Amino acid sequence: MNIIAISTKDTNVSRETLPHDTQGEAALGRWLAAAATGQAGACFDLGVAFSTGSSGAPCDLIEAHKWFNLAASRGHEEAGYCRADISEEMTAREIAEAQRRARQWLAEGNQRAA
Repeated sequence: MNIIAISTKDTNVSRETLPHDTQGEAALGRWLAAAATGQAGACFDLGVAFSTGSSGAPCDLIEAHKWFNLAASRGHEEAGYCRADISEEMTAREIAEAQRRARQWLAEGNQRAA
C-alpha cells in the first residue's frame, strides 16, 4: 500500500496550542464538514486518514475505501488509484460494506456525487 501525505491547508487551529490528538480530531471534523458539501479533496483526505490511521482516525480500510470511493466519484483521480490499492487488502465482503456505507452516506442527505 502506498503512503500518502495529507493536506492540512486552511487550518484555523494553531498547532502549538493543541495536543496532537486534538489536532487530528479538528482536522477530521473539518474534512467531514467539507465532504458533506461535496469537496472531493476532503473525501480524499479522509480516505488517507483512515487508510493510514493518522490525524486521529483509526486504521479502518472499510472507511478508507468509502471515502476514496466518494472522492473518486467526484473526479479525484488519485482517489481511484488509492481505492484500488487498498482493495487488494480487503475481502469482497469488506468492499461491499464500504460501498454500502458510501451509498448510505449519500442517502443521508450529503452532497451527491458529480
